[in-house]
Amino acid sequence: MTTRIHAPTLTVPGPRPAPILGTYGNVILFFNDPIGYTRGLFQTYGTVVALAAGGGTRVYSPHLDCPGTVFAYGPDLAREVASQHDVYHKYPVSLTLYPLGEVSPRKASLKRFGVGLLGVNGAEHRQHRRLLMPAFHKKRIEAYRDDMVAITQQVLDGWRVGERRNVAKDMRLLAARISTKTLFGEDVSEQAGSIGPIIRDSLELLASAGTLLFPFDLPGLPYHRLLNIIGQHDADMRAMIARKRALGSDTSDMLSLLIKVRDEDGTALTEDELIGHTSVIFGGGYETTATSLAWTLFLLTQHPHIAADVLNELESVLGGEAPTVEQLDELPLLERVVKESLRVIPPGTWNARVTSQPTELGGYALPPGTEVLVSIYQTHHMPELYPQPEKFDPDRWGSISPTVFEYTPFSAGSRMCIGATFAMMEMKIVLAILLQRYRLQLVHRAKVDRFGAIVTKPKYGIPVVVHTQDRQFRHGVGGVRGNVREMVDLPA
Repeated sequence: MTTRIHAPTLTVPGPRPAPILGTYGNVILFFNDPIGYTRGLFQTYGTVVALAAGGGTRVYSPHLDCPGTVFAYGPDLAREVASQHDVYHKYPVSLTLYPLGEVSPRKASLKRFGVGLLGVNGAEHRQHRRLLMPAFHKKRIEAYRDDMVAITQQVLDGWRVGERRNVAKDMRLLAARISTKTLFGEDVSEQAGSIGPIIRDSLELLASAGTLLFPFDLPGLPYHRLLNIIGQHDADMRAMIARKRALGSDTSDMLSLLIKVRDEDGTALTEDELIGHTSVIFGGGYETTATSLAWTLFLLTQHPHIAADVLNELESVLGGEAPTVEQLDELPLLERVVKESLRVIPPGTWNARVTSQPTELGGYALPPGTEVLVSIYQTHHMPELYPQPEKFDPDRWGSISPTVFEYTPFSAGSRMCIGATFAMMEMKIVLAILLQRYRLQLVHRAKVDRFGAIVTKPKYGIPVVVHTQDRQFRHGVGGVRGNVREMVDLPA
């Protein structure tokens, strides 16, 4: 991979560079509140807008000479970007930190971590997706049901009635355990030094402002710690792959299957590729699923009628038990609640790409190397697609059937999330068990703010008090503070 020497000027309209800091200031404003900042840009400039007029910004691409950053929204533009696989390329989850060309041994692990399907394009992407598909076959996914149920019940057994908990943190720990068990075959919980928590910590460091703004390998800086952690992860993964190859048993975890899978011509995934894919699969199964669960539980605390109706459905079908795979199809309201939560507050905010060749988007010419971030959130809040878009209304799903470009929580096109079925099953299982067992009451006057450039998370968590499921859903409704009120209509 080579970098370009001269970056053409970007002609897409946008705000002028910030005073003093220049385009760097625009980037800081974006990372401070991606949804709020870009919503203002769209209102001013339309459906296609540059982060800074004239370009010169970079938030996603590893290329130093990136012509600039462009934001877009709407199903037509989403279709253009998602459908032209060979024009709009993806880059690894390490974003601007991804090292191009030859690197030092310290940075070598960054060439693998968070790469997977995100770091390959064209024919290579198509081949890798074929190799991964058996691990995400419907029957394989359904086989993970028992692990999901057992881990969820174990986690909830540790909760105590009357205690205050940060349910956003709880869902992260729960999702991390499920991802570790299904991906690696080991439920290591929070065991120090285990692979699951190491990947989780690495992903959080990758998304931190300190790492992105100060990528210097100096003791005390987050980037230095990131290199330490992913270096350890690299060594641990190689040891785990060696153990599984030596055993050669037909275990059910995804990694064991990926080690054995072969393409039609006999091609197998290399050790480096296995490390890249497993880190991406873990990240997708942990971060976005955990965040989706947290936002859904928050929304239910503020919509008592919906919470009551969901519980009625769960109890009538399940009678207090965990759902079987077949019973999940008998819970249409639960399905609609999850889908509506993913619409109102999609955890993944962007479908991000980099142009591989000159192209046009929305009538504007884009030079090669231009970053294009299509807003999932803004598209999901278009009133012409979703009347009263800020209203949390699961019933709307009884009368609408949006296209894959109008509703894109799992992306669309050839890069649609390979783990979407897994994530939906996990969310429904966790919610079905939790809601029958406990009522979560939001702490009075809780401040709920969004934050995050890659995944939109609750900045201060979601503080709740745990109650037995007593159906007192109106308790704790109203009084929410924070910019979440810009995203969804909530009681006063």
